[in-house]
Amino acid sequence: MTIDYCIIGGGIVGLATARALLTHVPNARVTILEKEGALASHQTGHNSGVIHQGIYYKPNSLKAELCVRGARQMVEFCEQHAIPFQRVGKVIVATDETELPRLELLYERACANEVPFVQKIERAELNEIEPHAAGLAAIYSPNTAIVDYTRVAEELRAEISALGGCVETDARVMTIETRGAETILTTPRSEYHARFVVNCAGLYADQIARLCGAQPDVQIIPFRGEYYLFKPTAHELVRGLIYPVTDPQLPFLGVHFTRTIHGLVEAGPNAVFALAREGYGWSRVSARETLHTFTFAGFWKMAQRWWKTGAFEFYRSFSKSAFVHSLQKLVPEIRAEHLERGGAGVRAQAVNGRGELLDDFCFVESERALHVLNAPSPAATASLAIGEYITRRALETLK
Repeated sequence: MTIDYCIIGGGIVGLATARALLTHVPNARVTILEKEGALASHQTGHNSGVIHQGIYYKPNSLKAELCVRGARQMVEFCEQHAIPFQRVGKVIVATDETELPRLELLYERACANEVPFVQKIERAELNEIEPHAAGLAAIYSPNTAIVDYTRVAEELRAEISALGGCVETDARVMTIETRGAETILTTPRSEYHARFVVNCAGLYADQIARLCGAQPDVQIIPFRGEYYLFKPTAHELVRGLIYPVTDPQLPFLGVHFTRTIHGLVEAGPNAVFALAREGYGWSRVSARETLHTFTFAGFWKMAQRWWKTGAFEFYRSFSKSAFVHSLQKLVPEIRAEHLERGGAGVRAQAVNGRGELLDDFCFVESERALHVLNAPSPAATASLAIGEYITRRALETLK
């Protein structure tokens, strides 16, 4: 049987895309191929669980459009499926005078993106919301919420099955070739014939794109984000979400504080170049994948520009005191004894041949395929909107 749509990758974006396709094309044959034994095993399952509101992103960018719409859809989805979420609120804090112009820029972006209920606040109001946070001024987003994206993925899978879709795990795509009007995808157990392929492979999206015959001018560079967990006795230091003012030249949000839906408080993440695409710790090294990165000219151009930042991230990865010092800019009462090592995630960051870290979502088409080549945060927030966006483009291509 020929599949109408074959989706590679069982993370939240792949699942949301399958749901959107089955909703818009009710009789379509849709199959997800996931290389792991379980869905949501990588970026989705290692997500901090924030439903972002769209404050950071350049107006009229895909990130801005899809994040704002996706945040509304995510809350509605959680309400429909009785998935617990909490609007804990978020403050973005300027801790010195030099950060005030960047804080103002973020506020202007939030207003341009029509982020609901966002407001600028002064020190007194900040102290009422987050008594232990230090700052001259802040942006307050009371609508920012937290959720368990793995639970969302489970509900998406249930909907896909109810709509007649198929989810295959332990189905790593090894080869892709074109025969006539079909694309043939080979996995260890089977062969799949598809009219159209959607590549949501995350950390391996660029490699899958090249298997499909595309020649994108980007490569996925893995950056590990490491977290510390608060010990229960220090939970009172953070009520909701506390973030720093970001560097607009980098697509990372800086180390921050996050309450999770499971009652934990996390501090992090940093952004360390990982020595494997699934390098969740220093012990996980892939010589082949690291060599592949080192032979990419864009990596060295990026490194030439950002080597000081990268070196500091390496140092902070090994030095708890340096990590704590960074956190103390936001919450001065934090001490090393309040924290213990937590988990880590790996961000699939696309870098182009000029060494630029892509700041927006990136979608590339090839013959009878669409490739999601850059979808880091806020992709989980925006996943339902991204799924609809991909569906529209797929349907237009097939016409």
